[in-house]
Amino acid sequence: MNKLIIKRLFFLTLICLCGSISAQEGTVNIDQSKAIDKLLEFKKDIKTVETFKIQVYSGSSSSAASNVKAEFKQSYVQWPVEMVFNTPNYKIWVGNFRDRLEADRALLLIKKNYMNAFIFKPKKD
Repeated sequence: MNKLIIKRLFFLTLICLCGSISAQEGTVNIDQSKAIDKLLEFKKDIKTVETFKIQVYSGSSSSAASNVKAEFKQSYVQWPVEMVFNTPNYKIWVGNFRDRLEADRALLLIKKNYMNAFIFKPKKD
């Protein structure tokens, strides 16, 4: 019986000690270079983000491609337009859409004037 009382006292003492121990608290201060902010901005650059584009023209004539580009710029000023040469064709690509839904919405408007337009993901360099 004596051993049982000693075990209980030991157990109660252990519980009291554990209850009084508390975790350490503190604060962490991060001192980082301003260059990290610049790197984060570069990360947001369009080259690092997966985008969608719309192709409105593909043909072997550079003058026809230039005409389509100029015509598109006048009709749709809200999206960037670029002419790309992929041997042997000149292509007119539109936009830098961040998601497929945004590209689909633009395609609905563009298809009114450019029936053969389609959405694609450009290959990364």
